[in-house]
Amino acid sequence: MIEVVVRNWDELQKAIFEGVWDDKILRYRANRIYRGAADRDWRLVPSLNRVCGHDLRLEDAVFRSFRKYGYADLAQYKGFWQLLPVAQHFGLPTRLLDWSYSPLVAAHFATEDTDAYDRDGAIWCLDASEVKKRLPARLLKRLEDANSNIFTIEMLEKELRGFRDMRTLSDEPFALFFEPASMLDRIANQYALFSVVSDPAVMLTDILEKQGIPCTKIIIPREVKLEIRDKLDYINISERMIYPGLDGVCRWITRQYSALGPRYNAGRK
Repeated sequence: MIEVVVRNWDELQKAIFEGVWDDKILRYRANRIYRGAADRDWRLVPSLNRVCGHDLRLEDAVFRSFRKYGYADLAQYKGFWQLLPVAQHFGLPTRLLDWSYSPLVAAHFATEDTDAYDRDGAIWCLDASEVKKRLPARLLKRLEDANSNIFTIEMLEKELRGFRDMRTLSDEPFALFFEPASMLDRIANQYALFSVVSDPAVMLTDILEKQGIPCTKIIIPREVKLEIRDKLDYINISERMIYPGLDGVCRWITRQYSALGPRYNAGRK
């Protein structure tokens, strides 16, 4: 784990774009994916483990109840891997973690909660191609044949019927990333993708450490959270874009009119 502390907006830009130049195509391109956290000390713990950590066997019952009681609203979604992101989107406890291709969307999630401005935030940064290298052979071949580092839902539906199939591919826990179809505006606007681990009892951070997968954590000190938050607003990375609809508009308005300056910027010039 490499930690990089940024002290202002310019240092954040430098940190997230460092090393993304690709000499092969002479363009700024990288295989990086990002996740924002309001607290630098938070580990990569999915909602399933936070809610059902006392008995992870409840995962099947949780998802079964979602399909049963949400049937009328879910009829348009076909297949396990198409339904899973919908469940995550609406707040069902799952083993998924949200990531983004956009470092600035991740910066939004690191700075949107003003109640956490007493803590340093963080942006997790991973190279998806490094995660791919550690996949079981069958899944690795599928990605290499597609010249991709990230699964699509269609690819997963052909390879895996569900979580049980993941467990059969390897005795060692592994992680993969997949990109959902743009079935919901929020998924599209957040430039979203998800991570999933084959064993719900194993955290993604454990896999990263055990497999030696490089990871960078960009630390956003509490003192500069509001500066970065305000500058994200100027480039339209805000609740209005991240959460399309009236709820996003109301979140944005609430923050815009809060007295955050005197509270958090009183000592700044």
